[in-house]
Amino acid sequence: MRENAKEPGRHAQRMAAKQKVIQARIARADKEQGLLLVLTGPGKGKSSSGFGMAARALGHGMKVGVVQFIKGAFSTGEDAFFRDLPNVDYHVMGEGYTWDTQDRERDVKAAEAAWDVARRMLSDDSYHLVLLDELNIALRHDYLDLDTVLDDLQARPAMQHAIVTGRYAPKALIELADTVTEMKVVKHAFKDQGVKAQKGIEL
Repeated sequence: MRENAKEPGRHAQRMAAKQKVIQARIARADKEQGLLLVLTGPGKGKSSSGFGMAARALGHGMKVGVVQFIKGAFSTGEDAFFRDLPNVDYHVMGEGYTWDTQDRERDVKAAEAAWDVARRMLSDDSYHLVLLDELNIALRHDYLDLDTVLDDLQARPAMQHAIVTGRYAPKALIELADTVTEMKVVKHAFKDQGVKAQKGIEL
């Protein structure tokens, strides 16, 4: 531990300096706009983070659209919770993991149908936040045309937020995004300990 790290006077001095820096950043952040957020990487928590922001938006009385790509073969807690809430337009459009369907043509059709729903939301300014869960996986397997997806995301209403989740976010999407978070694996109960998916955690 650093010398004097617990000394009250030193702590107060450090926190005052930090407060000054943060307040200056807040003062400079004068823009307001819809954000494109990308949650990617091999670690757990991408969809969970996306649904957390959806819950925040609902807490502010905002309208939320959800389109889930890939997922759909099994029920999840987020589906059960969010689907029937006011101000939520919820669509599960996938047919399960790509290794389960083993049918590219079927997966492409499911992804295209899902994007039709997503495009409708992305062109409607009554939606304040649109969550595109596991879209990156559909893009990874070329189920959708990347340029079309990028164009639709870029053309959305100025104040609409869009969140894209899933591993393997393409470079062009990362470059377009305003905020990108990459989840990293340190330990995982399934891979490291053989613990099956748990309700409330993965399901």
